[in-house]
Amino acid sequence: MPNPNLTPKLQEATAARDALNAALTQAGIQLPAMDVRTPWNDLVPDDGEQTAQDHADAPASARYALVHLGVCSAPVALALAAVIARGATG
Repeated sequence: MPNPNLTPKLQEATAARDALNAALTQAGIQLPAMDVRTPWNDLVPDDGEQTAQDHADAPASARYALVHLGVCSAPVALALAAVIARGATG
């Protein structure tokens, strides 16, 4: 269920992160540092307590969120590449 305290772009990025995490988990892959980031992290608390209205001073051009995949080991990167390659040919 979407968090009503998050902006639509944060909701979208959070849902995308969760969907990607579920698909990766199903494929046996875990990226340990996946999260959602924005260019205004100092205005958006990790707990999501503030509302979109609280971010009215953030410039409109900065109102987007990114799914940050973090870093992974070489074996995890190779496993991820193999899953993508199988999906691309299947």
